[in-house]
Amino acid sequence: MSESKDPPIRPRRNFYGRIRGKTLRASQKAFLEEDLGRFSPGPVSWEENPERVPLDLQALFGKRPVWLEIGFGGGEHMVHQATLNPDVGIIGCEPFINGVAMLLGKIRRGGAGPDRLRVHPGDVRDLFDVLPDAGIARAFLLYPDPWPKKKHHRRRFVTPEHLEPLSRVMCPGAVLRVATDIPDYVRQTLEQVPRHGFEWLARGPADWRVPWDDWQPTRYERKALREGRRPHYLTFRRL
Repeated sequence: MSESKDPPIRPRRNFYGRIRGKTLRASQKAFLEEDLGRFSPGPVSWEENPERVPLDLQALFGKRPVWLEIGFGGGEHMVHQATLNPDVGIIGCEPFINGVAMLLGKIRRGGAGPDRLRVHPGDVRDLFDVLPDAGIARAFLLYPDPWPKKKHHRRRFVTPEHLEPLSRVMCPGAVLRVATDIPDYVRQTLEQVPRHGFEWLARGPADWRVPWDDWQPTRYERKALREGRRPHYLTFRRL
């Protein structure tokens, strides 16, 4: 007689950051009501998936390699990558519902379907729970919330709470791209990411000063440049 497993214990997770902004326009509400469900990656939340059953990435994307964008903002980079890479499946994660609505509007105008794009409108830690080991071939962390006060640095993405599961879900040889305009975020990234199974691929200053060849500037980058801050582009490889 097989032994039954105890159900996973839901971890206590504090979430810091905005979930909603300005009142959504009627068109944005329609995007959420009409499109968000069909672009769902599947049951991610603890309410939907208390057993934390892994998502079936092959059922979602077929044999396409799967990329992950963590905090896609308004979605311009995610849609750009989908346009350049039609043979890739991309999962985007963003808890800010206004950004999710903006992305869905861009997807509707661009025409990519659920066989190529999926959207999780919530905490990436919940998504990590249900992503299979070594299932992600590339990940993007672009202009994450900097949490500039020292007492808030533990809220940054580049901490063990996030990097350990990210390392688990990325396959050997997978690429992680990080863009930020905050020098202290660069410091913490270079300290923490290599401790979690990644190597930094820079050989010279141009490798972190010059954007990637397929780069799509985001509204956050344009703001940084207007305010005189220099972007940094960091590339890592999963060992």
